[in-house]
Amino acid sequence: MEKQVAMKSSIKAEGPAPRKRPQKRDTAASRKALLEAAVSEFSEFGFEGGRVDRIARLAGVNKQLVYHHFGSKADLYRATLEEVYREIRLREQQLNLEEHEPEAAMRVLVEFSFDYLAEHPEFVTLINDENRMGAVHLKKSDKVTDMHSPLIKLVEETLERGVNAGVFNNRFDPIDLYLSIAGLTYFYFSNRHTASVIFNRDITTAKQMQHRRAHIVDFILSSLKR
Repeated sequence: MEKQVAMKSSIKAEGPAPRKRPQKRDTAASRKALLEAAVSEFSEFGFEGGRVDRIARLAGVNKQLVYHHFGSKADLYRATLEEVYREIRLREQQLNLEEHEPEAAMRVLVEFSFDYLAEHPEFVTLINDENRMGAVHLKKSDKVTDMHSPLIKLVEETLERGVNAGVFNNRFDPIDLYLSIAGLTYFYFSNRHTASVIFNRDITTAKQMQHRRAHIVDFILSSLKR
């Protein structure tokens, strides 16, 4: 009896075991899972059709955690757009264009721009949705503009190296050039189904995709040559 009392006193003195604070990596993992789920949800249903409860369920977290990390559905959507832009900009930096001769560097960039959209159809649908809404969410972003500065710097440096080497002409502004690259690649993936109907030619096949890829590369490089 005395032993039991002593044990109870000891337990009472020690108190309940303290809760472990969530580690930073858990918070980061939850945020990452939510963004991945949001990319999937919003690319399928758009901003208007996307649902926070489905995103939370797909990420395996409580719905309230979405609001804890992002504040609102609109804030989550903006963060989702920032994430898909961050990913493509990071991949572009990893191309290491400065290690290639100017013409080869430009070829690498154009091929990557095409291949990335082929591998990431969600990028096309998300950007289409945001453009439909007049970029209302991106206008509130304080990150997107800074993300694109290194890319334009890479294009500018590649152009300058090509001009100095005598292989490129000096007619193009780096932003205009990148918009042309993005436009040619993006248009194919955003319009290939309607274009197939309009021109009565299935341009969605693997063979047609490779044909279009080669055409875009040749088109850009030909316009740059001195």
